[in-house]
Amino acid sequence: MDKKYSVLFILRSFIIFLAPFLVLGLLTGAFWLCLALGLIVLMAWHYHHQLKLIRWLWQSRTLLPPSAPGSWSYIFDGIYRTQRRSQKRRRDLARLLRRFREASEAIPDAAIVFKSDGSLLWCNKLAQFYFGLKWPGDSGIRLSNLVRDPDFVRYIQQAEFGDDITIESPVRDDLELEIRVMPYSEDQYLLIARDVTQLKQLEQMRKDFVANVSHELKTPLTVIQGYLEMLEDPANVPAPMLQKAVADMGAQSQRMRNLVDQLLALSRMESPAQDLFELTINVPHLLSNIETEMQQLNQDKQHELTFSVAPISMHGRESEIRSAMINLVANAIDYTAPGGKIQVTWRPVGDQMEFSVKDNGPGIANEHQHRLTERFYRVDDDRNSAKGGTGLGLAIVKQALDHHHCHLHIDSVYGRGSHFYFRVPGELVVQQPGSARQRMRHSNV
Repeated sequence: MDKKYSVLFILRSFIIFLAPFLVLGLLTGAFWLCLALGLIVLMAWHYHHQLKLIRWLWQSRTLLPPSAPGSWSYIFDGIYRTQRRSQKRRRDLARLLRRFREASEAIPDAAIVFKSDGSLLWCNKLAQFYFGLKWPGDSGIRLSNLVRDPDFVRYIQQAEFGDDITIESPVRDDLELEIRVMPYSEDQYLLIARDVTQLKQLEQMRKDFVANVSHELKTPLTVIQGYLEMLEDPANVPAPMLQKAVADMGAQSQRMRNLVDQLLALSRMESPAQDLFELTINVPHLLSNIETEMQQLNQDKQHELTFSVAPISMHGRESEIRSAMINLVANAIDYTAPGGKIQVTWRPVGDQMEFSVKDNGPGIANEHQHRLTERFYRVDDDRNSAKGGTGLGLAIVKQALDHHHCHLHIDSVYGRGSHFYFRVPGELVVQQPGSARQRMRHSNV
């Protein structure tokens, strides 16, 4: 407040205002009447400015105060200054609140603020997505009425927030949410919910992986251990039995080695690698080498193995594409009865290139086809069967093709054979000049 405005200032102003009325009263002999008239005028003057104050506060659309003399100028200026300070504080508070909301929307978790009685105060957009809440429409409604999951309702009602809980999203069945609650103020709580669906899936995959690997290794180790116990007394082991033991142990050792090699191949594929466009694969040369390897694998079964290859290359990682192609061809050889027909093709389809393996083997029932690329999944449950593999081959194929933006297609009818193929997108195809795309190399084994 201005230092000039004091009790002395008020008294001096009061006396100066009444002085003419006092002098007039002394001159006319009507002192008290003139004094009363002066007080009435002073009161009317104050009421007039009081009315201006009320109109300014309740009806005026501007913050600028009306002009007024004397003490009322201090009142109007003081109120105006107070309003300006209040307006500045509101702007600062609104800016702070906006920043808080922006920060709350930026965090990767859902956030909900609720009272100790469970009524909703505020939530961010991710909380609306996870729980189906509507804010500010649901403000003031109890969370137990908005989220009806029994575990969540019990958790909120008991108000014992020392431990976290995990529930399914009430509006999205494919999401699992981990919920934590902590005190936020005197009678408010902050609920944080994060999506742990992928973590749960990875944990389950880890458990399944350990169980499957343990099961895969248990059978060959049991066979080897049994033969080793038998060979502790070699003098009592007949020669034919000894030969069989050595052959079986060698086969089981090779089986374990194949499993380890395939696991290492999957591990390498899951790690970051080079840009696809930095490398070029000479697919015709690659398939020529694969054809030579498949000749050795096909010696026992004597399939009619046909390769039809267009002289087209592609961008990508050769080790991964090689693994995918070899697994598809080797599976056809292993699972097709002796003397069958297998066609391997690398051909253009529009602006894409298609690699396909078609056989006249036993085929695959529909209920198995969508699970063939799962790790350790096999149609034949007998892990000791002669043709039973590790169950990792098609998982390797899927991983390799995913890296090259390809998808493995399976067209199979039980009892009529199978057709496995994938198509390389046009941006990965290395275009050849002239009519090279129309020429194909054919060879029979």
